[in-house]
Amino acid sequence: MSLPLDPSRVRAEFPAFAEASLQGQAFFENAGGSYTARQVIDRLDRYYRATKVQPYGWYPASQEAGAAMDLAYARIAAALNVTPDWVHFGPSTSANTYVLGNAFAQWLKPGDAVIVTDQDHEANTGAWRRLDRIGAEIREWKLDRDTGHLDLADLDALIDDRVRLIAFPHASNIVAEINPVEKIVARGHAVGAKIVVDGVSYAPHGLPDVMALGADVYLFSAYKTYGPHLGVMAIRPDLARALPNQGHFFNDEKLRYRLTPAGPDHAQIAAAAGIADYLERVAEIAGDAVSGADPFRRAHAAMRAQETMLLGPLMDFCAANANRFRLIGPTIAANRAPTVAIALSEPARDAATRLAARGIMAGGGHFYGWRPLTALGIDPAHGVLRVSFTHYTTPEEIDRLIAALDAELS
Repeated sequence: MSLPLDPSRVRAEFPAFAEASLQGQAFFENAGGSYTARQVIDRLDRYYRATKVQPYGWYPASQEAGAAMDLAYARIAAALNVTPDWVHFGPSTSANTYVLGNAFAQWLKPGDAVIVTDQDHEANTGAWRRLDRIGAEIREWKLDRDTGHLDLADLDALIDDRVRLIAFPHASNIVAEINPVEKIVARGHAVGAKIVVDGVSYAPHGLPDVMALGADVYLFSAYKTYGPHLGVMAIRPDLARALPNQGHFFNDEKLRYRLTPAGPDHAQIAAAAGIADYLERVAEIAGDAVSGADPFRRAHAAMRAQETMLLGPLMDFCAANANRFRLIGPTIAANRAPTVAIALSEPARDAATRLAARGIMAGGGHFYGWRPLTALGIDPAHGVLRVSFTHYTTPEEIDRLIAALDAELS
């Protein structure tokens, strides 16, 4: 297997792989949060050591603190191919979506229609479903009960000129199919709807070109993209200004404050610049193995190519063992993120516990995907076994995972 990224060079950027307490453990719960890149840790350490003061003040340490935060906005914007005024940091994606939902509740009118899916993590879909309280009509784009797929023809049947908002996942944290964002955006924009994309389960596999996607809002979690525990919300500046202010009244003219009223840790914002630093390092490691307009696009291409190649053997194993368990989502590696949910006859937590004894760190549960599991005919309390990885996983770890699954699953 000729990979575009040398795993040893990639893993050298993550202190966790040198941590004694983690030796012998294969990390397959990345969908819950990735390891943190060295570049992020270095920036966090610098901020706490030298600039842990109120930023944007009149003395040098304060000015350096503010400049470090401003740099993070600029660097994350560059990685997403947007301008810095798109970028908002909040305490988490769940919190960002909740606040955004409150803003839309004050902006929409009774009778406006909102389209949601039953493929979502609850943090995304729940905020929009609550809009029925202000008289919005909630229309559900339903997944296929057998495959988990969202069919565009079913979306077309829901769209008319009353639709003001469409919210859906770039990739579900249960189904993992990569949804066609650009096609969905085009359908929504044709009737004047705003498009909100939950990118939490996609972004760890390469930050997307948000401008190319065309979405009005793109949300993801920094702690799943090798960074600190923050939520990142990229939102069109004109929409951010049009939505009612959710912060203090005297900050109404400050775009960064209007939709993130509970300011997150300043040091973590500054550290988020390290995510962009790391992605540039990924592009450097990839070299000529991939192409792209800039380091961030090359990093995205390299990460996706790496993960697709690593995912292939696992998909082959799942296909060969369809009589033993149910794979959720696409069987073709190129069509999905490397988040693999498996439905078993036994409670998922029991299988995860046995895998842990073999040094496989995986998860068992519903993962806040209550609605997709229910739609797929799976009891959320029973849950699914979920194994998830990223570009820093090695072929040897994939082999080890397959061997453990073969031994432990019935």
